Amino acid sequence: MEMEPEKVNMRRGLSADASAYRCAACHGDEDLVLGHPIRGRTKSRSLSASPALASTKEFRRTRSLHGPCPVTTFGPKACMLQNPQTIMHIQDPASQRLTWNKSPKSVLVIKKIRDASLLQPFKELCVYLMEMNMIVYVEKKVLEDPAVVGDGGFGPVKKRFCTFREDYDDISNQIDFIICLGGDGTLLYASSLFQVLNEVVIDRGPSSYLSNVDVYLNGHLITTVQGDGMWASGVIVSTPTGSTAYAAAAGASMIHPNVPAIMITPICPHSLSFRPIVVPAGVELKIMLSPEARNTVWVSFDGRKRQEIRHGDSISITTSCYPLPSICVRDPVSDWFESLAQCLHWNVRKRQAHFTDEEGEEEG
Repeated sequence: MEMEPEKVNMRRGLSADASAYRCAACHGDEDLVLGHPIRGRTKSRSLSASPALASTKEFRRTRSLHGPCPVTTFGPKACMLQNPQTIMHIQDPASQRLTWNKSPKSVLVIKKIRDASLLQPFKELCVYLMEMNMIVYVEKKVLEDPAVVGDGGFGPVKKRFCTFREDYDDISNQIDFIICLGGDGTLLYASSLFQVLNEVVIDRGPSSYLSNVDVYLNGHLITTVQGDGMWASGVIVSTPTGSTAYAAAAGASMIHPNVPAIMITPICPHSLSFRPIVVPAGVELKIMLSPEARNTVWVSFDGRKRQEIRHGDSISITTSCYPLPSICVRDPVSDWFESLAQCLHWNVRKRQAHFTDEEGEEEG
């Protein structure tokens, strides 16, 4: 998830320069151009929702990020209007594969700070990458680690590093890929240098008043989040990846990372009917203080860079057009469910014992 990238433009109605729209069911072999029928063109085949018009052997429902296909017919006379200006084009994450047009040359190595067990793997990795003629970027504070400074054998390698400082140096256009040595926190830190990965959290901060924020979707006010919690109240806007983090702790469902969606989860809502909702990826969310709010709210990005939001301020959130590709051990489905079981003990329970032969006979 990214705060300021790609926005989807949605227009109402038909524009004067729109391309031809076709309704095979309603107009037969007519094309409609700016309201005027033009005859004589070959009739195109439309994908039908009725078995009588198209057999299931010929057509099948494929993976789709949208609703019905724009050429789907409903009965003999109705069909979906083909208006490309109202279609949000978002690539299915499950179909994306990482590739380089040229061999990667620069790599960012992120090491968990103050973890002595990672020092030797870090050294060996950096030496290997440099032997492969890679340009290795590391944080300046990593090289200031006393264990690294005191290693005389590592001195020649340190001179070949490219260093940067967080919040001072922009290296987003210089890195081909990232290697993280550490856990989930290290991965979140690495992503914070470029994208928000898990969630954006808006809460009331230190105030004792109820939090009141308005949530807009594509410019339309959809709800006002009023929260009342002793320690926190507000709203979480999370990616599918982040749905297993703070959002899950707040009662949300867990979404597979291949599902293109945004999760909106209230924190300690004042209404018992306010349940977490999922909206399509590609929409633009805007969150701002309600006019009647008595206090300000605070926003954080993956738990970092916390700042105050005052009246008149707003936060715009859209799905980034640049996904975060990662390497799978097996495949995206197996890896995700195994991670749920190992990290969250998802649905882990004592299994019911089976009947012995004697017990089974008695039941019979």
